[in-house]
Amino acid sequence: MEYRRLGRTGVKVSKFCLGCMTFGGRTEEKDAMDIIDRAIDGGINFLDTANVYNRGLSEQAVGKALKRNCKRDRIVLATKVHGTMDDDDPNGEGNHRRHIIQQCEASLKRLQTEHIDLYQIHRPDSEIPIDETLRALDDLIRAGKVRYIGTSTFAAWQVMESLWISKELGLNRFICEQPPYHPLDRRIERELIPMAKTYGIGLIPWSPLAGGFFTGKYSRDEEPSEGTRFHNSGGREGLFSDEAFDVLDVIEEIAKDKGCTPSQLALAWCAHQSGITSPITGPRTMEQLEDNLGAADVEITEEDCDKIDEVSPSGHVIAPFYKADFGPHEFGW
Repeated sequence: MEYRRLGRTGVKVSKFCLGCMTFGGRTEEKDAMDIIDRAIDGGINFLDTANVYNRGLSEQAVGKALKRNCKRDRIVLATKVHGTMDDDDPNGEGNHRRHIIQQCEASLKRLQTEHIDLYQIHRPDSEIPIDETLRALDDLIRAGKVRYIGTSTFAAWQVMESLWISKELGLNRFICEQPPYHPLDRRIERELIPMAKTYGIGLIPWSPLAGGFFTGKYSRDEEPSEGTRFHNSGGREGLFSDEAFDVLDVIEEIAKDKGCTPSQLALAWCAHQSGITSPITGPRTMEQLEDNLGAADVEITEEDCDKIDEVSPSGHVIAPFYKADFGPHEFGW
């Protein structure tokens, strides 16, 4: 397994990150713990979860697994805060100080750890000034409860604003961003990737398989089968379009030539792109994890990239995944 530096830090993380979104939900706790053990044996040292994943059950499964295998000290453990954890509390969501500090304490307990290696703001929040968010995170770092901080699905201008505020106020800065990224949505190549490379921001993309589209289990002429993510859901905008399947056809063709699966090819492509640190895999089963681990051995050539560029040019979007609260605030500085 290859290891890469996480942003400007000296911390090294595995080429692929284990995403734990299904753990404690569609993936039962015991199975989740076994998947974590196997991922670590396969060289992965980077785990990503969030408090909202199955309302804390994902964090609980991760915490139990790391306590059982005694591998906590070897793991770069990441979780997130932003979403609703209490439907009856008007303050139970968002990026304000009260919620961040409260949820950090709750995550520490569920994860059975004294510190979180990477604490991420799960989505931008235009209703909360970024200086309030950063001050709360800075306090958690100074208290020893958090090592590093990051963002997820922020626009390039929002990350840049945060860097400016951190410098102005002498606060710890975000060291990474977690955007959606795959051949069906390449918009981060326009501004986010150049910004990240310029300012030392690590990029750990989520949904590198486009919600499972690049596993090859979907067909151009058939409805999503029962048990798949998009069965009876209608899918995402553009995800099951002819243009999307044209991209899948190329992915499958290249994968066949290399003797790998389409999902392995898509993961390897994502990890190969300039500026990318560690794509987040999201296996629901041990079988899926084994497939994901195989992506570490897939080599991507410039010829492979050219073939994909022909059906999905740089910066192009077919199925929009990169969407959040990107609007400007009205607070002023």
